[in-house]
Amino acid sequence: MRAPVDTIAAPPFPAALPWANVAPLRMDKQIGRPVLVEFWDFCRPNSLRTLPYVKAWHERYAADGLRVISVHTPGFPASRDEGEVRAAVERLGIEHPVAIDSDGLVWTLYDNEGWPARYLFDGRGRLYEFHFGEGAYAETELAIQELLGVEREPVGPLRPEDDPDARIVVPTPDVAGPYRGPYVAGTVWAVLDGRGEVTANGRTIAVEHPGAYVVADHAVSTEGVLDLAVGDGVECLGVCFSPGLAPPGA
Repeated sequence: MRAPVDTIAAPPFPAALPWANVAPLRMDKQIGRPVLVEFWDFCRPNSLRTLPYVKAWHERYAADGLRVISVHTPGFPASRDEGEVRAAVERLGIEHPVAIDSDGLVWTLYDNEGWPARYLFDGRGRLYEFHFGEGAYAETELAIQELLGVEREPVGPLRPEDDPDARIVVPTPDVAGPYRGPYVAGTVWAVLDGRGEVTANGRTIAVEHPGAYVVADHAVSTEGVLDLAVGDGVECLGVCFSPGLAPPGA
């Protein structure tokens, strides 16, 4: 959504904030270029589903002057560790700057309310466009293009359910802690910490780092039953459900 006014200034980054991929950045030094700030958490599936678009915008528009900054604010104990955040940044192939907001200082400055959330600032450091949650990828990219003065075909939907015209089914709400039982979803994730194995509906999954692991994946939204067994050395912090396409004829 477009900002209601053009007077909302980008909050400064705390001076002692750790960073990955870059020396500490100052927001006031970004004046003259648009800046996209994205709040995320490597343990949250909706952050991981948005991440490919954020990476693509960095790759497509950095040379034109866009600064992309991901702010990692943890929503689980497993994602508070700075070392694990740095490992996730490398594992996920993130090349743009990442602010490691383990204590939620940046989150508080923005008065942010959830993951993912993105804020696009213009060259004056004023809020231009914002969006909470997944989706609206083309809208954000077109706003980036407006600020940069370029015209390109936006990144196409990277998943069928990302198409604005797609018919999707509302999934089962996320559940804290381990869960076994019925669900409706396109994809089922388990947020896991530790090292070891889990078994989901008879399939063994190796847990090698904290994060969100896909434990069931369907071509369309499916009514299923999750049988999740957590092995020694692993803790299940939650089970999350992503939407899927409505089945044909539904």
